Amino acid sequence: MTLAARTVAIADEAAMARLAEDVALLLRPGMTLALKGDLGAGKTTFTRALLRAIADDPSLDVPSPTFSLMQPYELPRLAVAHVDFYRLEGRAEADVLGLDDWSARGAVLAEWPERVGLAPGPGIAEVAIAFGAGPTARSVTLTADPAFIAAFDRGAAIRAFLAASGWQGGARRFLQGDASTRRFERVTAADGRRAVLMDAPRQPDGRPVRNGRAYSTLARLAEDVRPFVAIGTALRARGLSAPELYAADLEQGLLLVEDLGDDKIVDARGAVIPERYAAAVDLLAHFHSEPMPRRVPLPGGAAYELPEFDGDVMEIELSVFLDWYLPAFASPAGEAERQRFTALWRPLFARLGAAERHWLLRDFHSPNLMWLADRPGIRAVGLIDYQDALIGPTAYDLVSVLQDARTPVPADLEAELFARYVAARRATAPEFDEARFREAYVISSAQRAVRILGVFTRLRDRDGKPGYIRLIPQLKDYLARTLAHPVLAELARWLGERGLFAPAAPAAPEPDAADAGGGPLCGERRA
Repeated sequence: MTLAARTVAIADEAAMARLAEDVALLLRPGMTLALKGDLGAGKTTFTRALLRAIADDPSLDVPSPTFSLMQPYELPRLAVAHVDFYRLEGRAEADVLGLDDWSARGAVLAEWPERVGLAPGPGIAEVAIAFGAGPTARSVTLTADPAFIAAFDRGAAIRAFLAASGWQGGARRFLQGDASTRRFERVTAADGRRAVLMDAPRQPDGRPVRNGRAYSTLARLAEDVRPFVAIGTALRARGLSAPELYAADLEQGLLLVEDLGDDKIVDARGAVIPERYAAAVDLLAHFHSEPMPRRVPLPGGAAYELPEFDGDVMEIELSVFLDWYLPAFASPAGEAERQRFTALWRPLFARLGAAERHWLLRDFHSPNLMWLADRPGIRAVGLIDYQDALIGPTAYDLVSVLQDARTPVPADLEAELFARYVAARRATAPEFDEARFREAYVISSAQRAVRILGVFTRLRDRDGKPGYIRLIPQLKDYLARTLAHPVLAELARWLGERGLFAPAAPAAPEPDAADAGGGPLCGERRA
């Protein structure tokens, strides 16, 4: 296997700790970090800083495993086994520790790896510490596969960006990301200031899927950080709580933005907090009542133009259902079946194209909606994910939050908040057409649910992220509610013929609802 290496000059113990923090951000389950160096070279300083960074706990006790051989750490972000091979003779003795089993769920930090023949290679990165010219100086060489070294180099670029932005020496901590290729870190300066670093370099196009173009291009996903900067600026100008931009390197794809905290519109168990969901609905109703420009300015005088969410985008999004969900949970669709599936959607796309349109933030749901208790009204809802925004049906973002893929929203609460949105829109625009909006809502709901079923399956089968599969039953429940609407009769029939879904049992109409043959969102409420 081809290996790569980097050597870093370390001036003092603080610099060693920063290096350990940067390496900690690169560790993942299944990785082994082989730590080499003479006694007194700084392995203890490096190890302590690395484990405290992973734990995000500066007081974490880090005892030496010299006599116990292995010290386990069951940390929230990553389980780590800290092992010391100094007293062992060969790989056979090391195997007794059961490190292969540990690697299946966590990382291994191994001191004196040469005692058991542990060398850099697949899944193994070596950190070799040597004495430098001065009493506190050290030279550290990292040897690993090229991908690990490339990630380490990216960390060095981030350090330089932080220094240029006035955050020299800021502590970097892993921050939970999302299903995309973007990475996030929480940065804390020495004076206590906090910010979030977005690491989103421009991604090369993936393999062509249609007409020589990649899926991300066809689905009009953001390809760099410029949309995030432009759209965030416009949202703040409208009085919404998008994070302030502290620093940006648009070419490198690095942003330093306001930290909106960790509190979301769901509770610690991930359950709906109704009053917070109501605030999110109020935000949408307010936002949709004001026009927004198609083009928004960027730093330096350039501009960004929001693309359209049209039938072409919706169609390519649904291809992931055919390509991933059907083969995994039913049977692959042949070319004739794929064409029939696409054909039954096209009249629905046309209906959405004629519906009320506005900025569509696209990922308006609980993982991306922060709760800012110190801000009044709709400003209490913080927005952190909007770079893929398009011009599209206003109903789509309401579906995103009221049929939250990650948090079950009961049908009665969905209907109550839907009515709240309609009432708010009518308060500012009496001509608001609820019937057309409701139709756009159920079509958007079906398109979104079918797409995400494919995406979650792809995350499991292609990207090695199996956790999303547990959310599929909730998506199927939302889809069953939606399929009861008459406008989706053909789609319901196609899915039903394959034994995939059936509409939810019709509910008794509300006293003021027209008889539309479905659940609480299927009948048109009279004025």
